Amino acid sequence: MSDPSFFSAFAPVRVSELASWCGGELPSGGGDVEISAVAPLEDAGPGMLVFFDNPKYLGTLETTRAAACLVAKKHAAKIPETVVAIVVAQPYKAWGQILGRLYPDAMRPTALEGTQGVSEAARVDPTARIEDGASVEAGAVIGAGVEIGRGTRIQANAVIGAGVRIGREATVGANAVVQHALIGDRVILHPGVCIGQDGFGFAMGPGGHLKVPQIGRVIVQDDVEIGANTTVDRGANRDTVIGEGTKIDNQVQIGHNVVVGRHCVLVSQVGISGSATLEDYVAIGGQSGVRGHVTIGMGAQIAAVSVVEGDVPAGARYGGVPARPVKEWFREVKTLQKLAERGLGERSRD
Repeated sequence: MSDPSFFSAFAPVRVSELASWCGGELPSGGGDVEISAVAPLEDAGPGMLVFFDNPKYLGTLETTRAAACLVAKKHAAKIPETVVAIVVAQPYKAWGQILGRLYPDAMRPTALEGTQGVSEAARVDPTARIEDGASVEAGAVIGAGVEIGRGTRIQANAVIGAGVRIGREATVGANAVVQHALIGDRVILHPGVCIGQDGFGFAMGPGGHLKVPQIGRVIVQDDVEIGANTTVDRGANRDTVIGEGTKIDNQVQIGHNVVVGRHCVLVSQVGISGSATLEDYVAIGGQSGVRGHVTIGMGAQIAAVSVVEGDVPAGARYGGVPARPVKEWFREVKTLQKLAERGLGERSRD
């Protein structure tokens, strides 16, 4: 079986040029060295670029055979003499800047079938407006009154419901469904994303549960990226909003009327209950839950596998079940460990 590479190789680039792309410095020279590939620290060889950002792998850094390494100043002395150090403030960010130049096709999902314009195998309502330069792949369904901007790519079998607006240079992944929504420029919706379906609204009672119509929308602002199989419910009586630049991982659930601020980060399997508000720059670790109608303040961080049951102040760091300030949480965990150890010790003496 052949071993295909899905992203084209790049022409050799001098280290000095790579450094200019990310604001790096070359304290020991080596700017004329050419880079023709990238690799992990442990697998790198001649002509390859690596980065170092985690002290856990310091031993691997000291033995790497790469041609050049993106590294913070404090670790530059650990690089072998044969490796060119590109000193940067944030190695991982610099790595991203360089890869974006070397592999531009990897910055957004690529076309699945190479369609230019609207595929004959797509189903497009005659009232839809699709700007020149947009593409709609086979099997996609575009509803009445839809507007799709220039450079936007609708992948195979995606469904865009009536009246939806999608901006320019966006991507809607295969089998995604978008309805009752306004989508901004340069938004990426990965395969299987569902936007704008009913929120979970029922007037519950002993005789049964009455469905309450959900009549709001979803607003996804510019430069948002939403991972595969994530779901964003439309608002009940106002809009669900995902703020500019926010990045959402796979398999996240966002309930009706939720407002997510700008440049937030939600990691896989996070669940946000209805009418919760996340202010700008909030970060929530994987498998955490947020109760409805709470507010998480600007810049707050929630540890993975936590449950937020009340408001969180701006800039705070919370964790645990229920979530509380991390210092308090760590003290409680340490106290329980000591109590458990003491109990085991007493039983062993008995």
